[in-house]
Amino acid sequence: MASSRKSSRSRGGPPDLAARVAAQVRTIARPRDRLLVGLSGGVDSVVLLDSLRRIARTLGFRLSALHVNHQLSPNAGRWSAFCRDLCRALGIPFRVVKVHVPRGNSVEAAARAARYAVFAAAVVEYIVLAHHQDDQAETVLLQLLRGAGVKGLAAMPLVRKAKGERRTAKGDPSPITHHSSPAILRPLLDVTRAEIEAYARKRKLKWVEDESNQDIYFQRNYLRHEVLPVIARRFPAYRATLARAAQHLADAARMLDEMAAADGAGWIEAGALAVDAFRRLPATRARNLLRYFLAGHGLNMPGAVRLEEALRQALDAQQDARVLVELGDITLRRHAGRLHLVRSGGAPPAHYEKLWRGEKEIALPELGGVLTLAPVRGAGISLARLGRKPVTIRVRHGGERLQPDCRRPRRSLKNLLQEARLPPWQRERLPLLYCGEHLVWVAGIGVDCRFQAAGVESAIRPVWGAGEETRLP
Repeated sequence: MASSRKSSRSRGGPPDLAARVAAQVRTIARPRDRLLVGLSGGVDSVVLLDSLRRIARTLGFRLSALHVNHQLSPNAGRWSAFCRDLCRALGIPFRVVKVHVPRGNSVEAAARAARYAVFAAAVVEYIVLAHHQDDQAETVLLQLLRGAGVKGLAAMPLVRKAKGERRTAKGDPSPITHHSSPAILRPLLDVTRAEIEAYARKRKLKWVEDESNQDIYFQRNYLRHEVLPVIARRFPAYRATLARAAQHLADAARMLDEMAAADGAGWIEAGALAVDAFRRLPATRARNLLRYFLAGHGLNMPGAVRLEEALRQALDAQQDARVLVELGDITLRRHAGRLHLVRSGGAPPAHYEKLWRGEKEIALPELGGVLTLAPVRGAGISLARLGRKPVTIRVRHGGERLQPDCRRPRRSLKNLLQEARLPPWQRERLPLLYCGEHLVWVAGIGVDCRFQAAGVESAIRPVWGAGEETRLP
């Protein structure tokens, strides 16, 4: 465990670090907002927690802390205990979450993904992280060495809005989440590591040291210990200079988003983007619009080659071809001249069948949604006509026929689905309601004539709600 041994008092110097944090937080957080500190136990997060505790009452926000135990170090349990004891001493609500980090080519990336998944599930307004100006400089250089675009080089913003909050122009894509994740707040981005350590010494704070921070096998540590000290000797102001460059790039990224929003206005509907929107644009703006569309659904940006392939397929494939580009666990697909983002997942079992026992709501995870069967009168499915035969939920096998309009002949379900312009990926996961061996109802199509309720007879009205497992928008 590290602790301070010196106390420095400066008169007429820069504002106290807590005052600088307050200046950032008061412009963003509102009274009664819940701020959750990502507490690792290192000096940066300990200083952040201490400074927020000092200003919490004045600004009126509610403070708590969270430690993510990655279980990668033999000291992980000791760090969790340190954070727990620190928060107990300060009277700050605290919890620990253990995560499993798969060992592979990039433990850093896997640990970060696991950590941010925990943050995303927190029920608070803001996750507050202790990234500072040195971290920002390292991030800009790492992104540059990875060949990142404008958004990547913009590095870390002061505030990253929760998913689903962005609305820049008419036609902006709909969010894919039903509830917002917390926003990410980084109030130390204009503070250097040296200033943080000086604050910790002055306040006589204690913290822990993560031995992996010295391992130059990790790219960030290599930059920190081997590269940046050399740069600092020739360019001592590099931290502020790179932070300023990142801000310029962030401005450029916002301008590109505004251009994409204008280019996509009127072409994005119900989370799907019309392919014709690309045909009227130069190649660079078409790529920018596709990036904007993907980012609007919260997706990580694919590499340049993958992005170009997605655009090529969307524009050049035959009208009836199934455009299918894998983007991790998401698939980009084209249907009826529009691009859709679909969560990847196998088709349900061929002999899928679920018995209805009179429930008003049935979760069907294999089909990616919930079937509601609300009691009504004179509309929907006649309970009398269902009789005593078993009522089951199944999926398509082929050859099914239905007569939703009593004035027209019975038709093949295939033709009805095509006429309804239902995308292929929804057809394979569509619930079909059977009474015995008679097809009664198909989601999105309607009730068969033989089972339609009339007058004031008791009935049920089925409503199919497809979830995110089937389709993102």
